[in-house]
Amino acid sequence: MLTESVFHTDALAQSDRFDFWRERFTDTLAPSEITSPCADEFWARQRLVHLEDAWLWPVSLCASRYRRTPRMIRQSDPELLHITLVLPGSGTVHVDHNGHSSVNAPYDIYFLDTSRPYDVSSDGDSPLVGVGVEIPRSRLHLPDAGALSAMLGRRLSGRRGFGALLTQFLVHLSEESGAYQLSDAPRLNSVLLDLVAGLVSRELDTEPALPPETRTRNLVLTIRSFILRNFRDPQLTPQTVAAAHHLSTRHLHRLFQSEGVTVAALIRHRRIEQTRRELADPALLDLPVQAIAARCGFTASAHFSRAFRSAYGVSPSEYRKAEHRQLTKLSTVGGSARRRRTSATPSG
Repeated sequence: MLTESVFHTDALAQSDRFDFWRERFTDTLAPSEITSPCADEFWARQRLVHLEDAWLWPVSLCASRYRRTPRMIRQSDPELLHITLVLPGSGTVHVDHNGHSSVNAPYDIYFLDTSRPYDVSSDGDSPLVGVGVEIPRSRLHLPDAGALSAMLGRRLSGRRGFGALLTQFLVHLSEESGAYQLSDAPRLNSVLLDLVAGLVSRELDTEPALPPETRTRNLVLTIRSFILRNFRDPQLTPQTVAAAHHLSTRHLHRLFQSEGVTVAALIRHRRIEQTRRELADPALLDLPVQAIAARCGFTASAHFSRAFRSAYGVSPSEYRKAEHRQLTKLSTVGGSARRRRTSATPSG
């Protein structure tokens, strides 16, 4: 698994929680002056996931303020680019950095540079919920060394373009980090760097100056995201994917040669995986198997059945029955355990 550590204040004495978080934040990012309107009742939860020389940290915590001063920068500077993706459940986040001021809401993104002063605060009593990312500034490949300066402190959209791709990547990795091995860290790190470079370059309209390999990887990520959003469309094929991205089908296939998977196989895998999830969903038990296949993009029942059996070793109907038998068994065991606990409870 990826190298990961978990921190939460629940196990600490209330009087120690805020001081402990200040130390944790300094170790995660850089020394900062930290204050909070709820310091006496402070709480924080953070996971730290390492990707080679970058790391990300899903976090939720009390409203708080973070100021990095010139004196702190002179004393210690890790020369990091910090990125925050604000997530639902968070209050708004106010940023004052490098001459830019912004107010950030869920699915907004902002950048900080530890070599420059910043002032970041979340609203009132609202918690701060998001994903932080730290990247050594020297690892970010940009065509213009000064390009990053224009991005600092600005509110960037995490709902469109490379912002949406970066959002999807950070949310997915935060939720599914356990699905990756330590050997996957360099590749994940490379994807992260490419997405950030793509976002910066697109925002500053300097994308053509990116290294060709970075532009190629970004295009592949964009196509993968397109397939993820549109796999339910029965008309989605390599030809329609190529047309949507203004490519020839031959060029599309060349792009995916190094990925070790064809575009057709990628579409098929995404459809089959979704049918598997929906067949196991008890809320969809009354929906016929072929109706589930159709809503996941399959138009021919025989083709769907062959593809499903090839992927999972059983027919779709057999898989559904086995999953629901297991759910019924677990429900019965759970109900029996609850009854035993109830009968063992002394009466008033």
